[in-house]
Amino acid sequence: MMFFSGLAFATFLSPPFPEWLQTPSNQKIMMFGFKWGGQTTVVLGALAGLLHSIGRLGRRTAILVFVTSFGISLGSELLGTGTGLPFGPYSYTNQLGYKVFGLVPFNIPTSWFFMLYCSLAICGRILPAKDDNTSRWWWSLVAGLVLTAWDVSMDPAMVASVHWLWHLPSLEGMPLWQNILIGGHFYGMPLTNWLGWLLTGIVVARVMLMIVPPTRWARDVSPSKFPLALYAVNAVLPLGICIGRGLWAAFVLGAIAMAIPLCLALRKGPQPVGSATRPSSARGDVAVAGR
Repeated sequence: MMFFSGLAFATFLSPPFPEWLQTPSNQKIMMFGFKWGGQTTVVLGALAGLLHSIGRLGRRTAILVFVTSFGISLGSELLGTGTGLPFGPYSYTNQLGYKVFGLVPFNIPTSWFFMLYCSLAICGRILPAKDDNTSRWWWSLVAGLVLTAWDVSMDPAMVASVHWLWHLPSLEGMPLWQNILIGGHFYGMPLTNWLGWLLTGIVVARVMLMIVPPTRWARDVSPSKFPLALYAVNAVLPLGICIGRGLWAAFVLGAIAMAIPLCLALRKGPQPVGSATRPSSARGDVAVAGR
């Protein structure tokens, strides 16, 4: 479905629409797709990530990771849409479905969950698996960067397809540093958005690592290539939209940004973890590690 959506947005779903798509019946189908397509792909991605995590971490641990990441990312998005911090002033349209408190589509926090799940799985392949505090912070930083790489193409694509909007102030009379940070220099997006993604990604990843420590990510999740595939598949739709809308810088930079961690993860493969005893996942035991 994600591949078809990306191909469609790269070709016939990019304006100007072909004549055959402008018949009344096809217009209804297209409007139905615009309304439900984005919502459905995010929900399916979250469901795939959740089911995979249940199989790898146990039911209770996986649900705890999901609920915790959902709650923190929702809080960050509510703060962002309400105050502009830490991303910048923006708002969501109605294309992504029901909005929590009328501000944040319900499926936005679910995308934070499954993409950070994939990002931590990548960390388990490219970083040493240690459970000390310094290692957890390194993992959190790298996971935040891997997550933010997704937004390089995602944000321009979603703004172009009117899934969310930026409300930037006039730059007249602003200092240069402020102009650089909050000016919409990258397809109307301020650079503060990526800083907000990185900050939120680090915080959510760090909490996820309190529930499931790095050694367990590396042992139980990272050997599977499914998170890598899920991460890669979620590049298809924004990259397809970027092609269809002629957002070539976003396409090239976004493809490179996501290809780097994927290629590193595939090249290095699963990392040795040592002789730590594997926690029982059959009962879904929650292993909350210390800070």
